[in-house]
Amino acid sequence: MKVVAAQDAIGMMLCHDLTRIVPGEGKGPAFRKGHIVRAEDLPLLLSMGKEHLYVWEVQPGMVHEEEAAERMAAAGVAGGIVWGAPREGKVSLKAEHAGLLRVDRDRLEQINGIGEITVATLYDRTAVAAGQLLAGVKVTPLVIAEQQVAEAEALGAWIRVKPYRQLRAAVIVTGSEVFKGRIADKFGPVVEAKLAAFGCPVVYKTYSDDQAEMTVAKIREARAAGAELILCTGGMSVDPDDATPGAIRQSGAQIVTYGAPVLPGSMFMMGYLEGDQPIMGLPGAVMFESYTLFDMVLPIVLAGEILTKRDFIRMGHGGLIHK
Repeated sequence: MKVVAAQDAIGMMLCHDLTRIVPGEGKGPAFRKGHIVRAEDLPLLLSMGKEHLYVWEVQPGMVHEEEAAERMAAAGVAGGIVWGAPREGKVSLKAEHAGLLRVDRDRLEQINGIGEITVATLYDRTAVAAGQLLAGVKVTPLVIAEQQVAEAEALGAWIRVKPYRQLRAAVIVTGSEVFKGRIADKFGPVVEAKLAAFGCPVVYKTYSDDQAEMTVAKIREARAAGAELILCTGGMSVDPDDATPGAIRQSGAQIVTYGAPVLPGSMFMMGYLEGDQPIMGLPGAVMFESYTLFDMVLPIVLAGEILTKRDFIRMGHGGLIHK
């Protein structure tokens, strides 16, 4: 590419988009990459402050910014993501379907450490909707060394969206006040609505008194009914009558965590039955707060991921939820 005066660029090809900003109206490309400059373009170009233009001039060993961005997008996507033509030198990656965004942070940092390449993404393990913007890929200059692009491509895939599984769920509402009919169940409907948002059918729902033995029996009934995900609500504090954590342990679950550095919802229990069947104990905050630790964990579980204690420890960074 080379720089020429606007009036001398007539008949030449632009090598990047030229953005026009009109206060109060918007921002967008007035001229696209590949546009052949015409004499009638000069008034608009000059009004945009474009007295000099970059026009395309092929140089060995260099790649145009848009080709570079398209190549890095193609090499970096592992699945569940779509992208279109570059705009203003940037390729935007969007979710092909709803799911869990996974970003390989180590590879992303390596790519952003290569010369003049820039890639920005949403946080890893973000629950995303179909069509949602996930990342932007671009390079800083108008042309970049082929070697830098090849180095980024060689690192392989670094972003994907994992689809959700529509697990058959069981909801076991614990608490003597509900079991004995003293108050109406307000917890179960909240959990059922959250499951329905992901298309998960509730195949078993029941109530249990504040007795560990009864709750253990209900957990076994849930498994026999074909539940793939078991949710026990309430009874998660340290009060003597709150027996849900003990019941989950007695059911044979391998406990990953009881309590996590996330507010609200810290009195949360996560475990697995027979290795990979998720079972959770949901604290009262899930009933009252619109977004809790449970809302963070559910999409991860539905995407088929097995959580570890380390995963919950790391949630403390950003674990003070404001939604």
